[in-house]
Amino acid sequence: MAMKNSFQVSSVCSTTRAGLVQRYQPFSSTEKLHFPTSKGSNKPTLSFSSSFAHPLGSRSRKVQIICKAREAVDEVQVVTESSWQKEVISNKNPALVEFWAPWCGPCRMIAPVIEELAKEYSGKVACFKLNTDDHPNIATEYGIRSIPTVLFFKNGEKKESVIGAVPKSTLSATIEKYLEN
Repeated sequence: MAMKNSFQVSSVCSTTRAGLVQRYQPFSSTEKLHFPTSKGSNKPTLSFSSSFAHPLGSRSRKVQIICKAREAVDEVQVVTESSWQKEVISNKNPALVEFWAPWCGPCRMIAPVIEELAKEYSGKVACFKLNTDDHPNIATEYGIRSIPTVLFFKNGEKKESVIGAVPKSTLSATIEKYLEN
């Protein structure tokens, strides 16, 4: 999930006439979320502004904001040739990159394992996937001849590769090796 999809916002309108009437309105491009930064306070602040008029007249209005940022961080991010340097090579954390293709059966088998590892090592290891059909130059540069192949990077250097749909324990052991050093 990209950060642009990390927040879900809806407006809830209610009235006291004949009971409770609720109307949900999704966040639109005319509404803005503001995330001010404050150096002196540990309490996060969030404000919401809206520019649309409610069709039912003046009713009390509550705004419900659901943060899904944790899921955005936990998931395996897609890396491309244009983002490779920034996301993988320059990453301050060790990086795990799965080289895959949509037609590859073993790649589909290992994908849930990579997702579990991304959640388990969130904040410690950056997990990425690169589609070799869409970005063959990176695969060629790193000598990828078989997929799935998982490469481990630390400080911008390729440290190790694991080829095939291996068990989670194999990948976890490799990750732990690079977290300790």
